[in-house]
Amino acid sequence: MIEKNLLMIFTRNPELGKCKTRLAATIGDQAALEVYQLLLDHTVTITKSLSVTKEVYYSTKVGENDIWNPTTYNKRLQQGEDLGARMCSAFRNGFNAGYTNIIVIGSDMYDLNQLDIENAFKALKNHDYVIGPAEDGGYYLFGLKSLNSKVFQNKSWGTNTVLKDTLNDIQQTNIKLLEERNDVDYYEDIKDISVFQHLLSYQND
Repeated sequence: MIEKNLLMIFTRNPELGKCKTRLAATIGDQAALEVYQLLLDHTVTITKSLSVTKEVYYSTKVGENDIWNPTTYNKRLQQGEDLGARMCSAFRNGFNAGYTNIIVIGSDMYDLNQLDIENAFKALKNHDYVIGPAEDGGYYLFGLKSLNSKVFQNKSWGTNTVLKDTLNDIQQTNIKLLEERNDVDYYEDIKDISVFQHLLSYQND
């Protein structure tokens, strides 16, 4: 069987007051939006050259004339009541379309690069699951070779139990755990990263 690789990128529409709300509680809505736009730019940079099919899943509406070039990225809308249902729906769509290795990532990972994603696809060839653990107890990357809807159910999304509960669902399977990485949710996640400093400068006033 010919392998077909699909990368799905889950993203929030970048709207003032509606993205990075936990970060905004510290640095304000406008700065949080600009941080998120930097994260989106970074996600484009690390994915646009990957030799896999790429799909962007928007949270509220499919964007037009934005940073996601439609010749590089297929554009989709997330469907479902919570994050788990939306991911499950996206994976189902991918497998139904004939893809054999599917990975989902978020769009708030400054601590991720193109090689990381390439290595994740390589690992998926020999493993049932590939998971990138996040420092906050969730995951920043999740890869499957066939749909298992159980891993997307009965999770407290956005909490520190997601990774543990997911691993409990897939015991006795062949799992590749990647390096733990830090996603951006709070001020502490970016305060020491130089590219964000101009957006945080008033913190030091």
